[in-house]
Amino acid sequence: MITKEEIAKKYLFLLEKGDVGQIIDLFADNGTVVSPLYGTLSASKFYKVLSEDTNSSKLHLDGVFLEKNTNRISLLFDYEWILKNKSKVAFKVVDILELTKDNKIQKLTIIYDTVNTRVLKDAL
Repeated sequence: MITKEEIAKKYLFLLEKGDVGQIIDLFADNGTVVSPLYGTLSASKFYKVLSEDTNSSKLHLDGVFLEKNTNRISLLFDYEWILKNKSKVAFKVVDILELTKDNKIQKLTIIYDTVNTRVLKDAL
């Protein structure tokens, strides 16, 4: 079975590539995403909507944080997001992944400051 850390790194790799299908495969069937910009959505809906709004993404991993005796792992990374209208915004992100017993993502909570991103997204 793939480890928590491997799932986290694979998730960021696929997110940068924009590979919606493989990202969704990392989630449990009823997996959800809690986003400060898009709200709470099923993983499949969230990544499809994000893909529709995105031209490209560049990510730089700053750290992977494992919690002992829990099913959670946290990621800290820089996200450079180029929207479909070519607007660009960069910000620091914390993603908290809550995993099932078989290491599928049950819930992903995204934390970042939306001041700049909300204005650009609303302009789409």
